[in-house]
Amino acid sequence: MTTRKSSCNCGKLSLTYEGPDPERISLCQCYECQKRTGSVFSVQARLPIEHVTIEGQSKTWTFPSDSGKPATFRSCDSGGATYHFCPECGSTVYWEISIAPEFLGVAIGGFTDPTFPPPMISGFEAYGPKWAMNASELPIAHHDYDGTSKGGQRA
Repeated sequence: MTTRKSSCNCGKLSLTYEGPDPERISLCQCYECQKRTGSVFSVQARLPIEHVTIEGQSKTWTFPSDSGKPATFRSCDSGGATYHFCPECGSTVYWEISIAPEFLGVAIGGFTDPTFPPPMISGFEAYGPKWAMNASELPIAHHDYDGTSKGGQRA
């Protein structure tokens, strides 16, 4: 059993997972994930609810929106999801998945854990920019940072 903790930027909303490595970790480029993360893709895990403890208060937003306006694009959450984000800093920490109510979706980045297992599946690749999955091949300067202010080789 592994213990992993995810949190928002300010630390007021957190999720602790105590269990085996997730059975589903996905990399997604759907439009909803792009909008939710502000990036061209997201990496998330589905965690069994019985292994999760949540601390702190959250605000929620449901997709498709509660306004009744249908989504105009396909998404990995087309079946619906309720996102829980920190009311202080706005970071999305976890979400309830309508088609998989026994799991919570959690963005891998919130764990800030370089040992987290890699994705097992990739979806909605046609929605992302062609360069997104091959950033190391872009004709730009590439830097490795070790987490210190001076940078350095990856650990």
